[in-house]
Amino acid sequence: MPHDHHHDEHDHTEPPSDLELRVKALESLLVEKGLVNPDTLNTIIDTYEHKVGPRNGAHVVAKAWTDPEFKQALMTDATEAVASLGYCGRQGEHLMVVENTDDTHNLVVCTLCSCYPWTVLGLPPAWYKSAPYRSRAVSAPREVLSEFGTNLDEDKKIRVWDSTSEMRYLVLPQRPLGTEGWSEADLQALVSRNSMIGVELARAPDSGAEASQ
Repeated sequence: MPHDHHHDEHDHTEPPSDLELRVKALESLLVEKGLVNPDTLNTIIDTYEHKVGPRNGAHVVAKAWTDPEFKQALMTDATEAVASLGYCGRQGEHLMVVENTDDTHNLVVCTLCSCYPWTVLGLPPAWYKSAPYRSRAVSAPREVLSEFGTNLDEDKKIRVWDSTSEMRYLVLPQRPLGTEGWSEADLQALVSRNSMIGVELARAPDSGAEASQ
């Protein structure tokens, strides 16, 4: 469900600093107790990082940038279009793609918990699940974006989409200028996880940065 909101004042709070330590401790305990095979665990992590991760979403975005027919299908029925590339949800959730334009910037959040399009983005980042992001993305989206280094023109509308267990959202970033003639594979390198959540823009072709993880 979309929300249209303006600037508000809140302090930016990072996710708990011990979160990763807790996860690592739990992982070590499970391995030590023999409840989890470390090789199996590594395989699962590799799957979500490299196969069920933001690379899937980057593939979807780059194909939409280069294939008008696919883009039309994606905007009409994202669940079906993404499935045609082999990316299918496991929980029966539907996917909707929202496109950034010259007039509107889209931002995705889950205000109730951490609903997230795992199929195309993999594991959600800690900040996406944090209470400050979940509240401030709705109440102060322009501030949140600026904290990620995304400073939009004041006259650009920001539309916030609230994910649910039934509906997940993926942002289709605007294609960067200067990429005419680029291959789909080259374009994928400009698409980060954060740009598909909407907290950042797709990278400029001369940025030379790795995809956000």
